[in-house]
Amino acid sequence: MTGKDEQRRSGIIQSVSIAARFLKILADAEGPMALGKLARRAGTGNSTAHRYMQSLVKEALAAQDPASGQYDLGPAALDVGIGALRRIDPVEVAARHMKALAMRIAASGGVAIWTDRGPTIVRWYRSAYFSISAIGLGDVLPIDNTACGLVFQAFLPQQYIEVARRLQPAAFRGKAPPARDLAQIRQSFGCERSGHLLSGITGQAAPVFDAQHEIACVLTTTSDGDLSGDDRQAIFAAAREVTADSGGSGAYGMIRS
Repeated sequence: MTGKDEQRRSGIIQSVSIAARFLKILADAEGPMALGKLARRAGTGNSTAHRYMQSLVKEALAAQDPASGQYDLGPAALDVGIGALRRIDPVEVAARHMKALAMRIAASGGVAIWTDRGPTIVRWYRSAYFSISAIGLGDVLPIDNTACGLVFQAFLPQQYIEVARRLQPAAFRGKAPPARDLAQIRQSFGCERSGHLLSGITGQAAPVFDAQHEIACVLTTTSDGDLSGDDRQAIFAAAREVTADSGGSGAYGMIRS
């Protein structure tokens, strides 16, 4: 390959990168955008923005309103987005994050989904550090005596909770939490409980949301005693990353508001 060929190839790759930047700006925007605003956010001049936007309009990745001249995502961009969402499984994304996390922090952890019986562990990874955990794959957790159960209660419709409440024995499920506790979980997007399920064991849990802004699963951990501040924050950061990778990052702003 000659130097001229390499230069041409580099220019093409850069063009794709810039076009992708404009698409991401449109995707993150609250509505249609004027050309000047697009250019400022992309860090380009108006003429550059115009050339790229017209190319995206031609491919139906963007659309331009004939009256206002503003730009928005086009039908082809929607098709791409829907295609990507069909291939995303929040549980599998969460499992990858939790497997890596268990190798870095002093807590075992996994992924729980909601079933009629309550929170059910579908992935579980033991900590690489010294840690004792009585939780394993397939276990059903109490809805009131665990951080995981409380997180599900905070974000699921009440009718789902009542089904599990009828099925779980009272001595197993625990005492229903006050509304203020669930409100706090919705505000902080996480929960931590010590000694509720097992003496000396601390549990953490954080929700993962899907592209419809509904809770898809919960990341949950157990540790022998209190975690360090960094390890605790790593769990909640992982939940946000999984949510973002699953297309549901907007849920944080919607639920908090």
